[in-house]
Amino acid sequence: MAEETILQHWIFTKFALPLLLIWFIVFALLEKTKILGENKQLHSIISLIIGLIFVGFAYPKLVVENLILFLTVALVVVFVALLLLGFIAGEAKIEGNMKKVLMGVVIISVIAAVLWATGVDGGVIDLLFKQSWSNTLWTNVAFVVVIAVALALVLRNSKD
Repeated sequence: MAEETILQHWIFTKFALPLLLIWFIVFALLEKTKILGENKQLHSIISLIIGLIFVGFAYPKLVVENLILFLTVALVVVFVALLLLGFIAGEAKIEGNMKKVLMGVVIISVIAAVLWATGVDGGVIDLLFKQSWSNTLWTNVAFVVVIAVALALVLRNSKD
C-alpha cells in the first residue's frame, strides 16, 4: 500500500506551497517596482500578509493550482520541442527544403507526443489503424509515397 510522504501531505500542498509561491511573486514584484520604497522588511511583511490572505480562500487557490499544473505540462512540452529543434538547428548546417521538412517532422512529433501522453489519441489510433479498411488504406498510401519519392528522385536527377 502506498504511503503518503511529507511532500504529498495536505498542509504542504494546500497551504505551504501556495503561500510560498504568492509570497515570492509579490515580494519580487515589490522589489522590482519599488512601489513602497527600498525597505525589504516591509516588502516581506506585505508579501506574507497577501500570501496568508490568498491561502485563506479556496477558489483563488484552486485556480492557481490548476494553472500551475497546466504550466508545468506546457513547460515540459516546450522543453521537448526545443530539444528536438536543437537536434535540427544545432551546429550542423541544414539548408533548403530539408530544414523545413525536419521542422514539420518535429512539429508533428510534438503534437503526436502530447496527444499520446494525454490519452486523447485513443480514438484517432482506433480510427486509423483498427478498422476493416485500414490495412488496404495504409498499403495504398505506402505505395503512393514510394512512387512519389521515386518520381521526385528521377525528376531531380534529370534536371541536373
